[in-house]
Amino acid sequence: MERSLAWEVVPEPRSDEMKPRIAIVGASLAGATAAATLREAGFDGAIRLIGAEAQLPYNRPPLSKGYLRRQETFEAQLVKPASYYAEQRIDLTLGARATAIDAKQKFVELHGGERVAYDQVLVTTGGRNRTLSVPGADLENVFQLRTVEDCDRIRAATERAHRAVVMGFGFIGSEVSASLRQLGVEVAAIEGARVPLARVLGGEVGGVLGDIHREKGVQLVMEDSVAAFEGAGRVERVRTRNGRVLECDMVIAGIGIVPNTELLAAAGADVDDGVLVDGRCRTSLPDVFAAGDVTNHLHPIFGRLRVEHWNNGYQQGRAAARSLLGGTQPYDYIHTFWSDQYEHLIEYVGYARTWDRLVFRGRPESRKFLGFYLQGGIVQAVMGLDRGGDPEDPKADGELKAAVTLIRNRAALDPAKLIDENVDLGRLARAP
Repeated sequence: MERSLAWEVVPEPRSDEMKPRIAIVGASLAGATAAATLREAGFDGAIRLIGAEAQLPYNRPPLSKGYLRRQETFEAQLVKPASYYAEQRIDLTLGARATAIDAKQKFVELHGGERVAYDQVLVTTGGRNRTLSVPGADLENVFQLRTVEDCDRIRAATERAHRAVVMGFGFIGSEVSASLRQLGVEVAAIEGARVPLARVLGGEVGGVLGDIHREKGVQLVMEDSVAAFEGAGRVERVRTRNGRVLECDMVIAGIGIVPNTELLAAAGADVDDGVLVDGRCRTSLPDVFAAGDVTNHLHPIFGRLRVEHWNNGYQQGRAAARSLLGGTQPYDYIHTFWSDQYEHLIEYVGYARTWDRLVFRGRPESRKFLGFYLQGGIVQAVMGLDRGGDPEDPKADGELKAAVTLIRNRAALDPAKLIDENVDLGRLARAP
């Protein structure tokens, strides 16, 4: 019987005839997508996909939406079915935490002591919830949402709960609030800004979204924060710093995530709000790559940024696989994301930390508009509320697909043309 090319407990001398080995640490969307892309591109070596969670790699966005509302099954969220990994000879190791990477001897050490040898390694360890450091955070029915197990606990609590407090009203908080209202749960949401999502979308757009949630029955407690959770064993009320007292049966805190960089930092990789990777997903360590939420990547248009959305995990996972195979094309994806809230769809393309002008095609009060975020006359980002084709669909001929070209071209534009409904955005994007 031919000797298996499976993973050695310790690195061993290898002949040139042995096939290359790629280890992927993080059985996430980015990790599973990279593994699939390697096989699609013809890589015939050994692939080992290692994940700390016991679940098969799955998509997280439905956890705050369709899966939370019990409208979608967990199986529908899998990146690939279990059979795919066996068919493609991808060695899955689940429920196993990587404890160290030795970039000199080229092995990954797992909890329990196993050493996984590699020729190249891709790290896709994502992020984890920020620590909830509020008095009473250890009370029963105080939740955070990151994993399917978190969502299952929240779903179980909604069967008995009537009133929920959502802490933080970013995209996770607003999506969870919408889902809870659709489940018939009363919701009060606490947010430090004047309007929801102001930092990302601006005050005018945030005001529109706030009005939508109020009309759906969400009590918005703005320009405030949580002082304490209170109750006898189980959360019964939330006290805010401005003195409000909100009675509740459950709390969901959406306060953001931090990237899981500890493994790479201990190995000697450069880290700053994520592991620093270049345009080809390479870390500062030889033959060590990274992709997804854990990375702070160098983008040829936007500069350095860390993006936590599904589209980036998928696209950067594919880009990292191409780089592992020797590709030299930089990761220049124009970032996009979406958010479902009630019957409304928010879509966003580009990336804007700041802007000096925000102009609209369509009136914001109509709740069907595009917003263009400009800096020095150059479009940095575009958001649409219930408007525009899917920018990810190559067959789509929508306004948001044209917006991707506008952003990529970096041309200074007359804002009046962006506003004018009679000006075709596709033609404007194609213009010299």
